[in-house]
Parts: sequence; structure tokens; C-alpha cells
Amino acid sequence: MIGNVAANFAALDKTFSFRFLWELPAGYDINQTLISYTNQNSHLRAAVVGLLNTGLVAIVGIFLATVLGFSVGIMRLSNNWLVSRIAYVYVEFTRNTPVLLLILLWHGIIINTLPHPRQALSLGGSVFISNRGFYVPAPVIEPAFWWVAFVFCIATIIAAALYRRGRRLQLSTGIRKPYLLYGLGLTIAATILAFYVAGTPVTLDRPTLRGFNYRGGMTLIPEFVALTWALAFYTSGFIAENVRSGINAVDRGQRDAACALGLTENRTMKLVILPQAMRVIVPPLTSSYLDLMKNSSLAIAIGYMDLVATLGGITLTQTGREMETMLLVMAIYLAISLSISWGMNIYNRRQRLVER
Repeated sequence: MIGNVAANFAALDKTFSFRFLWELPAGYDINQTLISYTNQNSHLRAAVVGLLNTGLVAIVGIFLATVLGFSVGIMRLSNNWLVSRIAYVYVEFTRNTPVLLLILLWHGIIINTLPHPRQALSLGGSVFISNRGFYVPAPVIEPAFWWVAFVFCIATIIAAALYRRGRRLQLSTGIRKPYLLYGLGLTIAATILAFYVAGTPVTLDRPTLRGFNYRGGMTLIPEFVALTWALAFYTSGFIAENVRSGINAVDRGQRDAACALGLTENRTMKLVILPQAMRVIVPPLTSSYLDLMKNSSLAIAIGYMDLVATLGGITLTQTGREMETMLLVMAIYLAISLSISWGMNIYNRRQRLVER
């Protein structure tokens, strides 16, 4: 294979090099940028912007999918017939619909059903929803804010120490004290106090309608919203089934013993069932996270400029470096996947049953 590639490169009078990454200009715009970028920047800068866009979709999508999946999975086991049937229909619809179709569906719903900016839906007079994007207030951070962040970090460390002390006390004596609430109260109170002592160093830049569109604030473009929600919607169906199977794997006697001790249904689920079910849930949950991250490469179908659309799309076309760009794209996705697997494996080892 390597010899064939080398022969083809020689026949085309091409060399293998990554120097194209520093070539100026990249010559194309990107519809969402988390860092400063213009079409006069290099291809490397464009690739970094695309990578950040991919990471943003993955992080937000994983969070939403986890919340939805766990909620629907627990609803599937509800004694209420209507709630369990609704959850069942949700799971079957999401798992049996192609993810690309869901991406196109949600993108079409946002573009074709939401109003134009002049008739945008308003939430509290600060958030506006239209077919050109979701406009939300953006925080404006002043230098004194970093003192608030420092106080928050110190308070968080103290709260973590209190929580660990509470866990040790509970394991050694069986006495359960609300050290977690104490820590949260300390963190919130210290942060609010520091915020006002520093002179409220964070203000909100609210979007306002100027002409035919909104200015100011932060804009969530329709492509980002549609892609992230579609991926979370699709993946949550699989997570819900993982959660249901994990809970069902816990022996019925565990629930009966908790009820005999006087624990409520909610506390039984939180303290007895879910900790044991997580040992079954985590391995397939890792696969769901990896699938969501890799499925984000379908963003090019609706014009969202992610890593594939920038480095593996326009940069490839303009430079003619198909081998180099594809190797970079594959290496980056491999690195992200291995990072997710590494983190989830650490969590899985902490959740596994320790035998004596």
C-alpha cells in the first residue's frame, strides 16, 4: 500500500508535506468561530476553528444526551402506564430513525417554521429565537472577575474536602450529615460575596434588533442548534435503553431491602439502585459517547463548519493535499475517541465491584 501511494505521488509529481497548513490565505469564511478568524488566516487556523466547533458539538451533545437518556430510561420503568408508554415510543422512534435524517429534519424545522428576526420569539425580553439563530445575552468579563474565579476555586476545594470528610464519617459510623449541602452553601455564598465585593465585574451584552437582524449578545446559529439537538436526541434513545437494562440488572432484593429500611423511592433509586446499575451502564455508555462524537462529522450535510468541512473539505479542495488532510482528520478523531475512552475507563474502574 505504501509503495503504491509513493508510486502515485511520483507519477503526479507530488510531495508529501504539511507545509500547506501555514499557507496564506485560507480564502474561505466559517459560519461559527469560537476564536478570532478571517478568510485571510492560514489553513491551520481554519482547521483549529473547525476542531473547536466539533468539540463544542460533542461536549454539549454528550451533556444533553446524558440528561435525556437517564431521564427517559428511568421513565421506561415507571409504574405509570402513560409515562412508560411515552418513553417507549420515544426510544423506538429515536433508535430506528437514521441520524442523518434527524439532522435534516431538525434543521428544516428550525429554518422553515421559526419566524424571521423581526417577528422573533422573545423569552424574557433577553433571549430571541428566529430562523436565523438563537440570540442570547453574552457575558462581558472585566479584569476583576478573576478574583471571583479564584475565590470560587478555593471554596470548591474546601467543599470537596467537606464532602470527603462526610463520606469517611458515614462509612466509619453510619452517621450521614449534610456535608455536601454545607459545601455547596459555602461555595455559593463565598462566590456571591466576592462578586459584589469586586464590583460586579460581569455584565450582560443583550441582543437588540437593528435593521433586519439582531446585534450584540451571542448567536447560536441554526446549524449548530439543529446538529447538536439531533445528535443528542438520537443518542439519548440508546442511553435510555442502557439505563433501563442497568437498573433491571440490579437484584429485586436490593430494592426490597431498601424499602424495609424505610427509604423512599427516590432515595432508594439514588443511593441503592443507580450506584449498582452504573457498573452495567458505563461500558455501553462509553460507546454511545463515541458514536455521538463521530456522528458529528455529518455536520457538512447542513453546512455546519466542523473539522471535516474545514480541514477535510475546503482545505483539501483548495490545496490538493488529500492524503495529508485525511491523515490529519483521522488522527484527530482517533485522539478524541481515545481521550473519551480513557476518561470513561477511569470512571468505570472506580465504579466496578471490589471483591474482598
